[in-house]
Amino acid sequence: MITKNFYIIDFDSTFTQVEALDELARISLKKHPDRELIYKKIEDYTNLAMEGKLSFSESLARRVQLLEANEDHLQQLIKRLKKKVSSSFSRNADFFKKHADEVLIVSGGFKEFITPVVSQYHIKKENIYANTFVTTGDGKIIDYDHANPLSEEGGKVKLMQHLNLEGNLYGIGDGYSDFQLRESGLIKKFYAFTENISRESIVEKADHVTPSFDEFLYLNNLPRAISYPKHRILCLVIGEVPAESIELLKKDGFSIRHKTTFEDKYVPDVHMVLLADKENLDNEKLKKAIKLKTIGYLGNSKKIDHATCTEMGIVIFDDLKNNPHNQNFIPKRMIDFMNTGTTYMSKNFPNLQLPRIEKSHRLIHIHKNIPGIMAQINTILANHEINIVGQFLMTNASIGYAIIDINSAYDKALFKALKKIEQTIKFRVLY
Repeated sequence: MITKNFYIIDFDSTFTQVEALDELARISLKKHPDRELIYKKIEDYTNLAMEGKLSFSESLARRVQLLEANEDHLQQLIKRLKKKVSSSFSRNADFFKKHADEVLIVSGGFKEFITPVVSQYHIKKENIYANTFVTTGDGKIIDYDHANPLSEEGGKVKLMQHLNLEGNLYGIGDGYSDFQLRESGLIKKFYAFTENISRESIVEKADHVTPSFDEFLYLNNLPRAISYPKHRILCLVIGEVPAESIELLKKDGFSIRHKTTFEDKYVPDVHMVLLADKENLDNEKLKKAIKLKTIGYLGNSKKIDHATCTEMGIVIFDDLKNNPHNQNFIPKRMIDFMNTGTTYMSKNFPNLQLPRIEKSHRLIHIHKNIPGIMAQINTILANHEINIVGQFLMTNASIGYAIIDINSAYDKALFKALKKIEQTIKFRVLY
């Protein structure tokens, strides 16, 4: 008999990027003369509870008392929260649709604003556990239901004890109340979610730190929008690169290391390199960088061995004219290549512009340009009963660059077969 898995997910600063009561305060107290002081008090109460320094019940009571909110403010909050869903949750909406019976939202927040936000991600209303407000006849929020266990200290533990779910339970959250589930022994593993905020006191106690929901899905071999979490993609920035360029790469989720030289310790694991103008890339190190996929050069890339890069399947983007605008343009080309496989404006690869196709998987196959490779690729796909949604091929004198979009489920045997094609240079799955 297969053991069922359940995924216990927090709402504030996990499913959404923000703390909802903090946001509600900014809406309801917008015209209050002491609003900044009150905002600060509410945020402090939130953080003290999340770090385990103040009981949750005391923190909640103090915050609600300060809100001065009503139902109209709630509607404004809901609109705001729908735009503040954490990026990695938003792009993995299909996971929630496929696992609707196993996903539970368990939060110390309030159903009045949680339900409208998470319901659009196919999460069942009966699987949403949260507090509820008490309002007056005219819609003013005056209190909350104190009988709800989630309003109490250790509320999540009490709730899960009552639910008594049978199976493997995994908890995902950013705060102390989430860790308490692990401490109580009610869940198998606790994943500290740090996409929005990282609390040191929680991170150090977690079974695993997950900078995104992609990481959680990857670790547990679950269906996901991207095949490889971006924070696992190492991007090395070398030299005096503008902060704006670095910020673009960081914002897209890549793991950034900014160094003055290409240090030996990064050679085996680096996936991307962004070089300042006049920086060099040692050819011996380059040949050992077997995971390297793209190089961005904020200047003329003539100092880099283009032939070696092409032979290794490394795509180069450079800036011949040293245009100030290219401090954004070059990183964006690197990002587009990593995200979609687009090689537009590449220095050494066939130029291919590609849209992202929804509900499909994108495979990239880089190979030596000899006859018959595509026939071999398609034979392997047919043998694995893979349905092709789209296929693109561009070549130059030395390499072929193939993109295959498929909408079928696949297994690792398919990847192994594609990698084994004799003239393969690089193969990867984008999403």
